[in-house]
Amino acid sequence: MAYTFLATAAFGLEGLAAAELRRMGFDAKADAGGARFTGEAADAFSANLWLRTADRVLMVLYEGTATSFEDLYQAVFSVGWEKLMPRDAHIPVAGKCVRSTLMSVSDCQAVAKKAIVNRLMERLRVSTLPETGASYPVEVALWQDRLRITLDMSGEALNRRGYRTWNGEAPLRETLAAALVELSSWRPSMPLYDPCCGTGTLLIEAALRATNRAPGLKRAFACEQYSFMPKEQMLALRQKAEIAYTPETPFSIGGSDIDPEAITLCERHIQQAGLEGLLPVSTGDLTKLTLPGPAGVLLCNPPYGERMSDRANCQVLYRELGLLLKRHPGWKMGVIAADPSFERTFGRRAVHKRRLYNGRLECEFFLFT
Repeated sequence: MAYTFLATAAFGLEGLAAAELRRMGFDAKADAGGARFTGEAADAFSANLWLRTADRVLMVLYEGTATSFEDLYQAVFSVGWEKLMPRDAHIPVAGKCVRSTLMSVSDCQAVAKKAIVNRLMERLRVSTLPETGASYPVEVALWQDRLRITLDMSGEALNRRGYRTWNGEAPLRETLAAALVELSSWRPSMPLYDPCCGTGTLLIEAALRATNRAPGLKRAFACEQYSFMPKEQMLALRQKAEIAYTPETPFSIGGSDIDPEAITLCERHIQQAGLEGLLPVSTGDLTKLTLPGPAGVLLCNPPYGERMSDRANCQVLYRELGLLLKRHPGWKMGVIAADPSFERTFGRRAVHKRRLYNGRLECEFFLFT
């Protein structure tokens, strides 16, 4: 049976998520808030396993218009929940309402939950639903009266790869880090170095890509507990991903940071990612950094200077990044920053720019050559 799925992604990353899905063999298109694709139930598991830049995978169950609670109830009731959930399913319902006639999230959640329960009791011919089994998270989202009902196939967000348990200053989500690696034009045959590596997220995401390790290989997903999902097929897909992982692949990825505490956390994350001894990192000042060997990519997420007292120091750092690139002819440098005057401080114009968000902070990714 064919289903419609939405791989949600942060602003600016929708096209990257769609491109990933197309490389996986899906007919995917970028959409507001992510990338849409169609496939069988097992394809949602595969997407969860392999997507690097998406936040989660949702099964789209209904799309239409709702301007009253009766509209909402009938829309939710029309979904064939009995084909998706067993009698003991735990059914948490989340809600979103943006610029719509119905703006009470709690009321929309209550109406949707009532409709699901009534449909299940009617179709399964039972008088109670114990909700003691696996969790089936449902979301009811309204935007300008457009209603979308989805079932969460991921559970925890896909950036939760499992290797990062400590955060330093200016943390970078794993999905955004993977996107920056993609946007930097780096390829696994090239050196990559992060002179502001912090707790190591960019380095680890690059190494996962270099060794073809599925980002979801070491974690579980909500859909693995769903009664309608093909258990043997999902197991086979996970085993295939295990075989595809080539940890022996040689690569040249490393980094440094001026903060020794950040390097300590970075080394812990590298160890937890199963990459101990493969990603050399050290405490060091980028003003004195000179890298030997062939040209590659310098990629970093420097401090943003959100506090007024930090901005002057960040301006100095940005100038030093420009000088660092000058000392490495033939190299490229990718930087994500929130300062609108970054290029002027850096000392040259970027050959490519892309607006992104790090959390709720509006940023820009700059690529220099």
